[in-house]
Amino acid sequence: MDTTKFNNLVLDDEEQEIFAAMSAGTIEIEAPSAELLSAAKDAMKKDKSINIRINNHDLSSIKFIAAQEGIPYQTLIGSLIHKYANGRLRDVA
Repeated sequence: MDTTKFNNLVLDDEEQEIFAAMSAGTIEIEAPSAELLSAAKDAMKKDKSINIRINNHDLSSIKFIAAQEGIPYQTLIGSLIHKYANGRLRDVA
């Protein structure tokens, strides 16, 4: 396992233990059940397309954040909408 991209992470004790096991190849990962895979697939279905108008500055900010996270900006927007729709997106200010 290439660990160079994880050098700057601050891990708690549990995370360090998991990381060490992954690096040593000693961690056992259970395969997800067919039921869990089916539920995950259903949850991830994207069956609607929308067009929205957005402020250029806001879009630039979203694209920058998405680039930092290493994901497409559309994926970030979809995630934000999903979290908001499920009550998991909260204002921290």
